[in-house]
Amino acid sequence: MKTQNKLVLVVDDEENIRELLRESLEDEGYRVSLAKNGQEAVEKARALKPDTILMDVKMPVMSGMDAFLKIKESQPDLPVIFLTAFGSSDLAISAMKSGAYDYLTKPFDIDEVRIKVKRALELRELSYLSGRTRSEDLPAINEDELVGQSAVMQEVYKQIGKVASSDATVLILGESGTGKELVAKAIHNNSSRKDHAFVVVNCAAIPENLLESELFGHEKGAFTDAYETHIGKFEQASSGTIFLDEIGDMSLPLQAKLLRVLQDGGFERVGGREHLTSSARVIAATNQDLAGLVSQRKFREDLFYRLNVITLRLPPLHDRQGDIPVLARHFLRKYAAKYGRDITDIADGTLERLSAYDWPGNVRELENVIARAVIISQAPVLLPDSIDLGSQPLFHARDEVSAGDNCGVVQTTAQTAQLVASANGGLRLSDAIQQVEIDMIRKALRESGGNKTRAAQILGISRKSLFNKIRDYKLQDHEA
Repeated sequence: MKTQNKLVLVVDDEENIRELLRESLEDEGYRVSLAKNGQEAVEKARALKPDTILMDVKMPVMSGMDAFLKIKESQPDLPVIFLTAFGSSDLAISAMKSGAYDYLTKPFDIDEVRIKVKRALELRELSYLSGRTRSEDLPAINEDELVGQSAVMQEVYKQIGKVASSDATVLILGESGTGKELVAKAIHNNSSRKDHAFVVVNCAAIPENLLESELFGHEKGAFTDAYETHIGKFEQASSGTIFLDEIGDMSLPLQAKLLRVLQDGGFERVGGREHLTSSARVIAATNQDLAGLVSQRKFREDLFYRLNVITLRLPPLHDRQGDIPVLARHFLRKYAAKYGRDITDIADGTLERLSAYDWPGNVRELENVIARAVIISQAPVLLPDSIDLGSQPLFHARDEVSAGDNCGVVQTTAQTAQLVASANGGLRLSDAIQQVEIDMIRKALRESGGNKTRAAQILGISRKSLFNKIRDYKLQDHEA
């Protein structure tokens, strides 16, 4: 792609940021024009017809979002990249659903800016070729529904913004407690179905013999104790959204009936003959490996492909540790209000303790811990002694090494670290844990011949977690 004739409009009320971006982009061969507020951006966009815009959100005279909406009226294909210091879910989803190309949170990486601009310009060229325009703006999500500013959560917000306006079936994957229902609700609330019902069915919580009736309803007298006609969840959700949580626990016979609904919307109530239809959008979720269940013949392959039209993967909390303080403060405000407690903040030591824990129960576990702390705390801030992490080791079992694959280490990280601390005459436990982790990583890398994917499997952690630890501990390849 030739860059010499491409014009980038940079809009920010801070001169140093404008100049930094101008210099960096000109070094890449772009022409650059500058604006210091939204009103000036609207005027320059109209006069200069830029190829893409980098625009701050919070500015005097006119905000970046207001300027964007005005520019979009006459230049709907113009890709706009927002710059913001506030990476909240409502902004992320609102921006993406309004038609923004992307956004970056401050402080940003200048190399990432270059990449985003390059891709935005490529999109601009494709828009010219295809004649496509972006979708209309949809209402923003309630900011209390989703919390998190980490890069992985920003990607989740972007995906929600992209898929919400369609009627496609969505499959949400993630460990228990990662917030799958909240994501499903966010998709519904940002869709054209938002004024209709959002119906939740937990397929694992309802006995198998009752789940069919719960989903499709039953006629009076269909079975013992069926004293009246019951309207099922698919009828209740028609024109709205039905969220099928823990779909992997559904029996094979019931999977066949669900497949029919997904194919043509048709079903009958239990004990009934009348053909009924539902236009409900289906969002399903599971913490299980559905592809693995298919190979074991425990889940229908045709249903799997019907559900797996669009897949959203939610990260476990230990992969978004930067969100722990944000989530903790969010739950503090929630439960302080609920229980009438005058607790306003969380002590630094408490946040350190929360951030050091591995959270096997994910966000749900964190919420429960904060709720309990709010109830028992007597101080105006949550202190470390109000946090009860039970008898769990500092690192969950997924970060331990199994006896058959452990490079000679058969004790948990925390237990080994305690022995190291004792042997070194009172070495701090956190230092001991760090040293044990470094030793285990080195051993795993040696065992795997430097293959980080295999090393992660040996250690029982994700590949991303291993890379993060290698970076955090400043380990070099030659050390393995």
